[in-house]
Amino acid sequence: METPIEFAEIEAPDEHARSAAIALHGNLVKPAGSLGRLEDLGVWIAACQGQSPPRPFSRPRVIVFAGDHGIAAKGISAYPPEVTAQLLGTMLTGGAAVNVLAAAAGASVRVVDMAVDTETSAMRAVSEFKVRRGSGSIDVEDALTGDEVLAAVRAGMRIADAEVDGGADLLVAGDLGIGNSTPASVLVAALTGSEPVAVVGRGSGIDDTTWMRKATAVRDALRRARAVLADPLALLRTATGADIAAMAGFLAQAAVRRTPVVLDGLVVTAAALVAEELAPGARRWWVAGQLTGEPAHALALEHLDLGALLDLDVRLGEGTGAVAALPLLAMAARVLAEMTTHEQSGVSGPLTPAPAS
Repeated sequence: METPIEFAEIEAPDEHARSAAIALHGNLVKPAGSLGRLEDLGVWIAACQGQSPPRPFSRPRVIVFAGDHGIAAKGISAYPPEVTAQLLGTMLTGGAAVNVLAAAAGASVRVVDMAVDTETSAMRAVSEFKVRRGSGSIDVEDALTGDEVLAAVRAGMRIADAEVDGGADLLVAGDLGIGNSTPASVLVAALTGSEPVAVVGRGSGIDDTTWMRKATAVRDALRRARAVLADPLALLRTATGADIAAMAGFLAQAAVRRTPVVLDGLVVTAAALVAEELAPGARRWWVAGQLTGEPAHALALEHLDLGALLDLDVRLGEGTGAVAALPLLAMAARVLAEMTTHEQSGVSGPLTPAPAS
């Protein structure tokens, strides 16, 4: 068993604010329920903030956790492992997809190098929490040592604390790493009781031969993961990497800090499965930004009982799908804060049925 990491008890979002938001929606100048899931989303935001109407988000933050994975050397991706460091460099100069989408959505981006297989000077500014270069090949060995997994989870917790203390009121977790959908698929299979063929998708756009190699890697890693399934930290040590372990700590600690999070795709949602194991109830502080085409992603969302806001087939990672959903959160909050009520506008409400004679 790994040395335990203690998370504070997760408090539920505020029920009084939730009830007030539901009541307010019933008084706005629209038929009840006519804005569909936007109404549910606004109610969730109000509950997370503990006030109705909710306030606009002032500092949405995207945190991208980057890391390489030893399993990538087994030919399970359409891209070579060195692409992780290259993409990280692009992200740091503002040219990646998440940079562009976040700017459009009014969010800022922070990149954290947890385990990228490089030591170039350009990366040192984002390597404060770096645990190691890459990870063990999870089909035959542990991804991390016991000390490394503890360091990674604690780094994620510290990052969440620092962001909330710095004023972030909405968080997005993103991922960057060639081959990272393989450990993510192992986590989903282990925690949902699924078989390898049910969780292995096309990831970066792999062909049939590469898919078969990936399925074999997931099968072999899953055998090792199932042996430690009862211990979330041991599961992270055995089957993930420092980036995914840090994400799990980040997502759990964000819930401790009562800060809402928008989940992205497969890798982040797999980390969320473990975060819920580490800190039961954390999922009440998360919303799923999107549904990807990865079969393991749908399984993970079902396990967490989270419905996705968007289905645009965005499978890039980086937090891009979650960032694409940020305008929906802004709209949902503003509807409650800015629409007028029937009383304020003088618009008649629905007819009251006549009593039965």
